[in-house]
Parts: sequence; structure tokens; C-alpha cells
Amino acid sequence: MKKDIILSGVGGQGILSIATVIGQAATEAGVNLKQAEVHGMSQRGGDVQSNLRLSTEEIHSDLIPVAEADIIIAMEPMEALRYLPFLTKEGRIITSSRPLKNIPNYPDEKHLIEELDSLGCVVMLDIEEIASGAGKAKGSNMVLLGMAAPLLEIISEEQIRNAIRTIFAAKGQDVVEANLKAFDAGVNTVRK
Repeated sequence: MKKDIILSGVGGQGILSIATVIGQAATEAGVNLKQAEVHGMSQRGGDVQSNLRLSTEEIHSDLIPVAEADIIIAMEPMEALRYLPFLTKEGRIITSSRPLKNIPNYPDEKHLIEELDSLGCVVMLDIEEIASGAGKAKGSNMVLLGMAAPLLEIISEEQIRNAIRTIFAAKGQDVVEANLKAFDAGVNTVRK
């Protein structure tokens, strides 16, 4: 079994935290993992993209070829569309519906949403609103990870929860619990 995942967003949105949690969960599960360097500007405001390749078999490259990504996890709708050429025909996009207009010529928001809706393979929700409802306004990245968790299959939701506990442990139990709550809010939202 394998899962090729593209993570995309804007610097400061928490893409690296998602990658770290998935990587920790894969390690715990004994799954092979390759991660490409983050491409783009990881400082706040620049576009950020990472390739995560998980497999029960050996992985030979850390980059996902065009048309071979199983999942695109995007913190922002334009970033979801940016990597559409990498998605398999059966692939899925998990994205926030709320744009982060970080450039002066940001595309029309309505057009972006319509284009994503027309694809038929997209789960798109206002992750910031869900995170606020879960009591962690800055936990939208963990909400997004929760939305994607049922599709990951090669690692379990419980392995992801354990990874969240491990990754955020140094920040204290309150931070761990807040991130778990945001993650579970994402899982529960897509299961409704």
C-alpha cells in the first residue's frame, strides 16, 4: 500500500506541523516515508509545498511525479488548484474554503471555489471556523489534518493522535489537548 500526499499552503499556516505529525505517525506505524524538502518560501506569506510519500514497500524517490498524488492537502484554495496536475484521476483534495490573499493579483474567490466544486473530488470546508468552534482558533492545520485522516489509510487516526501527543508534548498538555480537539473536529466534520 502507498499514499502520495502533497501538502500546500502559505508560510505560517502550519504545513510543516502537518508534515511532522504525519511523519511521526508513519514512523510509529513502521511505514516507509520519504519527504521532499519544502519548496517555496517557508517564511510567513510565501507559498509552501511538500511531498510526503508513505508506503509499505521501498520508496525510491522523494518527489511525487505529475498525476501520481493520491491526496492534496491544502490550507488555502488557490494552493489546492496550483498542484492539481499532480493529482491522480482517483485522487482527492482536502482544502480550506477560506482564501489567504497574500498577493496583489489573487484570483477571484468565487471563481476559485466554483472551479474546486466542479472537480467532484474535493472536500472543502472553512477550517478556521471549525478550529474556532473547537476552541483553538490557531488549530486550523490540525482541523485540515483531521479532515484528511480517513483518506490516509496507511496510518490510522489513533497513530496520528499519538503523533500529535509526541510532537506537541514539549509545549505542554494544554497545547496537546487543544491540537487533539482540533484534529477530532476535522475528523468528525467529514464523517457527518
